[in-house]
Amino acid sequence: MIEKAFLENLFPNHRAILDACRLPPPVHQRRYLVGGEIKTWKGPTRKVMSPVFTRDDAGRLTPVEIGSCPVTGVEEAEAALAFAVTAYNSGGGVWPTMTVAERIACMQQFSRQMLAKRAEVVNLLMWETGKSLADSEKEFDRTLDYIKATMDALKQMDNANSSFVVVEGVIGQIRRTPLGIVLCMGPYNYPLNETFATLIPALIMGNTVILKPPKFGVLLFHPLMEAFQKSFPAGVINFTYGKGEVVIPRLLESGLVNVLTLIGSSKVAGHLKKLPPKANRLRAILGLDAKNAAIVLPDADIDLAVKECLLGSLSFNGQRCTALKILLVHKKIVDTFLARFDEELRKLKVGMPWEKGVQITPLPEPGKPKYLTDCIEDAKEKGARVVNEGGGIFVESLFYPAVVYPVHEGMKLYREEQFGPVVPVMPFEDIQTALDYVISSEHGQQVSIFGSDPETIGKLVDPLVNQVCRVNINCQCQRGPDVFPFTGRKDSAEGTLSVTDALRSFSIRSMIAAKKNDTNEKIIQDIVEHHSSKFIHTGYLF
Repeated sequence: MIEKAFLENLFPNHRAILDACRLPPPVHQRRYLVGGEIKTWKGPTRKVMSPVFTRDDAGRLTPVEIGSCPVTGVEEAEAALAFAVTAYNSGGGVWPTMTVAERIACMQQFSRQMLAKRAEVVNLLMWETGKSLADSEKEFDRTLDYIKATMDALKQMDNANSSFVVVEGVIGQIRRTPLGIVLCMGPYNYPLNETFATLIPALIMGNTVILKPPKFGVLLFHPLMEAFQKSFPAGVINFTYGKGEVVIPRLLESGLVNVLTLIGSSKVAGHLKKLPPKANRLRAILGLDAKNAAIVLPDADIDLAVKECLLGSLSFNGQRCTALKILLVHKKIVDTFLARFDEELRKLKVGMPWEKGVQITPLPEPGKPKYLTDCIEDAKEKGARVVNEGGGIFVESLFYPAVVYPVHEGMKLYREEQFGPVVPVMPFEDIQTALDYVISSEHGQQVSIFGSDPETIGKLVDPLVNQVCRVNINCQCQRGPDVFPFTGRKDSAEGTLSVTDALRSFSIRSMIAAKKNDTNEKIIQDIVEHHSSKFIHTGYLF
């Protein structure tokens, strides 16, 4: 039976936590990287609390403090920007004018040094975000794989552009060049992988970067600071901390930032894009809100649909932009589906992130359990109910998943992205009803279809691909593999992220051109033979 006492007892006793739970030594960060120098911060700091609580002998729960981080201000943010501007040097800096091979060599050095910090980064990731140890390890390893895939993709791209073309008597060579200064902000749910999914391509394409680590997941960047410092020229990567609502507007209002990359909310992104004095000069690469739906048709394989919808809605407590945030289930099978879903949900292991096989773990956002409770209460007041035993019970940061049914228009859970372990279920009778839900949504990232009739699925796919950017057939929504395009329509994204698409997003096509005649041919030939230019060449990367 799921009761509060059950959840309370899942938190570790304070006497046992050091030995059994991989609690790291407190990381009281007082250093930050700007201009190639790791500086010591002597100003105010912020405590970094884990979503994990400990129980004392009287049963009282206390959050675990795992360290602290700098609260730098506008002055430090503007200094970081100045260093990035100097390093870029209007496109003439060391980094933007390096050859692709030279930038790849720097990135290889960084990835080697990053690997050496795996255990430390993984442990901080687990403790700071509440992500399971297995998933934290997976996030680290996937990020290293992403870096390698990015380097390989850039080699292929550069090799494809190494030849000259002659069209209508004009010689041309076309390559991709950097955009300038990038302001990079990642999310707390995947603070390493999602941040690096924009940071790495931005860097390797020759841009200089100001990195604002996420509020939750901030300490895991500390072990990587020296790797950044040693691997890249001074000023290429600069950190800024402090309150985002204070420092970020000042950076954008300067007009010196060329690219804004944010994984966050559409509301915040919309506000930030208006701040530069010349908004048309700011390129935005954004991963934003999503309310991905699963459409479960009457002929769906129930066991498969339940398995995929359970994983899709509750992996990492539903704290994924690609999570299934509402399940649209046909009336003919909804009762069977709910019964099977509840049966499988009860098998999920709830506990602390270091426990083997754990799937439901503490939530890092302090106000999240209350928000989820408000959503459930709103739905109950309007005719829905929690259909699984213990659904919605929480103690501090540990929230037991709730399946809410039937959800309909007018409830918070119908439109709002809950971003947590609450699973709204809406019955439908006419397929058009399910289709209309996706069409009328403010979001357009992905959708999942579960069914067995090719004709029905085919007819659904055609309109859906014009509403979302990925239609998953008989599987949950997801980002990977990383070679696939990852983007969204409406309020869900701007720009495309995949290994190759991200390289394009953080660069622009530039070219040299000359009329085809003996003089120009000789000039270009001499430039290539004597390596007079890092842009004009015919080199091949292996």
